[in-house]
Amino acid sequence: MFVVYVAYASRTIVRGGDEPFSCNFERVQNAEPDIAQGRHAVKDPNDDDWMGLALAEAHSAAEAGDVPVGAVVVRGGDVVARAGNRTVRDQDPTAHAELLAIRAAAAAQGAWRLEDCTLYVTLEPCAMCAGAIVLARLARVVFGAWDDKAGMGGSVGDLLRHPRLNHRPQVLAGIRAAECSTVLTDFFRSRRQVVDAPSSTG
Repeated sequence: MFVVYVAYASRTIVRGGDEPFSCNFERVQNAEPDIAQGRHAVKDPNDDDWMGLALAEAHSAAEAGDVPVGAVVVRGGDVVARAGNRTVRDQDPTAHAELLAIRAAAAAQGAWRLEDCTLYVTLEPCAMCAGAIVLARLARVVFGAWDDKAGMGGSVGDLLRHPRLNHRPQVLAGIRAAECSTVLTDFFRSRRQVVDAPSSTG
């Protein structure tokens, strides 16, 4: 049985037997500008709007039964690619929003280097996605909610700005963090209610 518990006070989400992860948007209010060695980004006036598109992708993923994380790749004021999580729909553990958006952006540009692009994503990237971001040479990463149990943009570690890697994008955290966190907690709360609902049969 798939069981979901949501602890609202701490923003901690537990899925089945997995380790819990938290979407702690309050954390960004007290965070240092440069939370790890590397580069931090300056907020752009359009960051909120682009994150809104990523949130729309997250909501679409939720409606399809996937964990609501969305990502958008932007270049020079234009959307190059956008995607939401498809892990459940595709039964593919690598089908995270960031990875799908990066693949689509590279295909659209006909080049694997995305050096002049910004990635917007609603949740702090995991190790897999952070690695893909570095390999794609993305110039800038903007994320919404922190992921204290799996995030590699400063939570568990900082793969994005690791000083020994050959590329370190600018990183900006906490853009529309409350909304990004809420879409996740609402999704798992609804799943918990389904699991806990009494059976119609005796």
